[in-house]
Amino acid sequence: MTPRLRVHNMATSLDGFVAGPDQSVDAPLGVGGGRLHEWVFETRTGRAMIGADGGTTGIDDDLLAQGFEGIGATIMGRNMFGPVRGPWPDESWRGWWGDDPPFHHQVFVLSHHPRPPLEMEGGTTFHFTDDAIERVRDRAFEAAGGADVRLGGGASTVRQFLRARLIDDLHVSIVPVLLGTGERIFDDVGASGADYECVELVSSASVAHIRLRRVH
Repeated sequence: MTPRLRVHNMATSLDGFVAGPDQSVDAPLGVGGGRLHEWVFETRTGRAMIGADGGTTGIDDDLLAQGFEGIGATIMGRNMFGPVRGPWPDESWRGWWGDDPPFHHQVFVLSHHPRPPLEMEGGTTFHFTDDAIERVRDRAFEAAGGADVRLGGGASTVRQFLRARLIDDLHVSIVPVLLGTGERIFDDVGASGADYECVELVSSASVAHIRLRRVH
């Protein structure tokens, strides 16, 4: 089977925002954006991500876990890597995840300001690149060695790949909260939305999960 570029667990508010405004060290997902991910850390998989025991099983846990299965490399935007903007003042910012990030493979960070690769514990290496997104996708598939590639946030990164018709699978988790402002993923994506069909629609008590697959 041909490897696929997948988006998983893109938590979205009822009014379409995937992050709040004013991202900072104290508010990694912007002001109010943390509410979109409270369900994640109620699950067994989510709690394991932060080194905690317990957690719920069921729909939310199953779909969260699927986002890690069969993934050999990750692409993310600079906003997902951290809150630093403009030229890097130094190389002291090493991501949100501590010395042993949860990826354990090569991660390609889109940035207008490349810096040397950052090797972390557990097999994660961050590559900072200003290549065109098509080239980044190709590099990620090569690094994945036949496995799928996961596309992370932020919102602008997902929009770029949607507009370019590069995403094969898109899993959106709709959380019943209103943010009022912030970052959207479905603004200005043109006609690319017509490329997708819904292949799964399920809901827990906390989240509605929609999985879309590209058919054109």
